[in-house]
Amino acid sequence: MIAEAIIIQNDCVLMVMQYVERGDIVWNFPGGGIQEGESPEQACIREVREETGFDIQLKGLLKERNKKYSFIGEVVGGNLFLDTDNQDNLDIIEVAWIPLTELEKFDFITLPMLELAKQRVPFNIS
Repeated sequence: MIAEAIIIQNDCVLMVMQYVERGDIVWNFPGGGIQEGESPEQACIREVREETGFDIQLKGLLKERNKKYSFIGEVVGGNLFLDTDNQDNLDIIEVAWIPLTELEKFDFITLPMLELAKQRVPFNIS
């Protein structure tokens, strides 16, 4: 099972550029595997902190499909930081706020989820 957060702030979305199993490099929402004894919500908060340096608050479940939980999140603390010493982050190349207008960064998986999230999140959240 996987949990991810879609975090929109100041007309940008928080993304991680990473290698995926098929060998491609893609932009994904921060998130990852749910550990034993962990709820999807707990996993999402932990994964975002590990991958981006941000502490987040979850605002709700956007969608659950095929054991993948996509949450709407909001940054409540921390600083943008990729911990390259963390072995779980070896597949991550970059963490960045991507402008919502840069549609070429999104693929057939992330773009529909982003469009769904934009319907639920007001723009210019600070």
